Amino acid sequence: MHECMSGVRVWGLSCPGFPEEVGRPRRWTRDILRGSPLADDAALIVSELSTNAIRHTASGLASGSFHLAVAVSAQVVAVSITDDGGTGTTPKAEHQNQDAEGGRGLDMVNAIAHRVLIHSGTQGCTVTAELHTDAWLVGRSC
Repeated sequence: MHECMSGVRVWGLSCPGFPEEVGRPRRWTRDILRGSPLADDAALIVSELSTNAIRHTASGLASGSFHLAVAVSAQVVAVSITDDGGTGTTPKAEHQNQDAEGGRGLDMVNAIAHRVLIHSGTQGCTVTAELHTDAWLVGRSC
């Protein structure tokens, strides 16, 4: 991400739905965004969304998987996780009390991202979190 870009670049990664796989898309996202102040936020979001896919959908079954897309433009970094579905429900942010042991992942993603989009389809659900890059690009020249 060190060069100035005139368009959108998109990367994709598919991972088996095992809990130990969550680290791979997180590191991969950080590598793609190396040099960007948004790298850590994007990696945290990817970690949360990947974990949700494994814990709450068919992605966590023996033959399950989840898919990550990272799209980068001059204005936006968007990370999307698509799960294997199978729940019949759409993910939603829920405000949990302090003693709750879970359920804060999408709340945290909503707090970090500028915008979160959720799209449910017949083949699964895609959650996309957008981070605006304006602050990083101010003062940079091509």
